[in-house]
Amino acid sequence: MWLAVPAGEPWDSVDWKSDPDWAFRTAADHTPAELLTLWRDAVARSRAIVDKALAQGGLDQLGAYVTPGGERPNLRRILLDLLEEYARHAGHADLIRESVDGLVGEDPPK
Repeated sequence: MWLAVPAGEPWDSVDWKSDPDWAFRTAADHTPAELLTLWRDAVARSRAIVDKALAQGGLDQLGAYVTPGGERPNLRRILLDLLEEYARHAGHADLIRESVDGLVGEDPPK
């Protein structure tokens, strides 16, 4: 959540305390087209929120989220964490691809 703006559906209606693994099991309940729509909608909301936040206060403004340690990360930290998380998953995808195509540790064919 940034600037107290909810994440949107379907995430807003999840009871995360009673179902903390919801995000890891629900994709099987949706078609690829539905998942793509959820992703596109989330990306559009995220871009609009970041654009608004940048216009209102830049990268150093504090977010609404408070960590268990009492810290409030700024927008710069949140965006860097998101990039790091995305890069980690992209790296995992590379490892999976390499295990399938048999090119683990080798340069891809040219």
